[in-house]
Amino acid sequence: MCNLLPCLCTTFAIMKNVTNQIAKCISIVAFITLSLVRSDAQSFEIGLRYMPTFSTFEITTPGSGRIVGDFKTGYGVGGFIGINVSQHFGFQGEVIYSSINQKYSEQSVERNVNLKYINIPLLLSLNTGKSSTVNFNIVAGPQIGLSVGSDVFTSNGDGTTTTKPVLRVKKGDFGFAYGAGLDFEILSALRLGVGFRGVYGLVDISDNSGTIVSDSYYVLDRTHIKTYSGYIGLSLLL
Repeated sequence: MCNLLPCLCTTFAIMKNVTNQIAKCISIVAFITLSLVRSDAQSFEIGLRYMPTFSTFEITTPGSGRIVGDFKTGYGVGGFIGINVSQHFGFQGEVIYSSINQKYSEQSVERNVNLKYINIPLLLSLNTGKSSTVNFNIVAGPQIGLSVGSDVFTSNGDGTTTTKPVLRVKKGDFGFAYGAGLDFEILSALRLGVGFRGVYGLVDISDNSGTIVSDSYYVLDRTHIKTYSGYIGLSLLL
């Protein structure tokens, strides 16, 4: 089958690898989050979110040098586990699959850089009233990122598109996450959440080690990722 459908087999292998990494990350986040608080915590919260995302990072081109690409919409999907020590104070661990994009032009050719990460924020949460009908919250804390793929898409003058499957990116990223949101009670324990999340990358993600090959790109140089996301999701207070 693999001989007949190599692309399908490759895609299945990548999806299986990403799924395994997400499962491992969820287990790690749950363990760390549970370890941060006392056993008499008032409540737990679990939820899912969708996060439209804008990103910005610098790109190096042979002709133009260092440039900042144009904003382009990406997305994030994931889940979170929260432990509320009180109505106003808690901890939150998340696992988010993020696909972020940056567009730039080089010698009349348009290129799109796509980076894929599994991000793990570990956040302190401050709330006006966690179980209130409407709760305003502020979150902040470190975020660990694990690279799970990268591509460069090139739009040629003849209308065709080519893809380079390898972009030289370090396997790990580290940043500071911050944000604010509103939680609305739908039912007694079910809540709708909307808000904003920003992440400032503290690590240079470019990887210039090794020998470049024909399908690799060194367009990232001393690059730090900054992302800005909205989010909407559902959560359950336990």
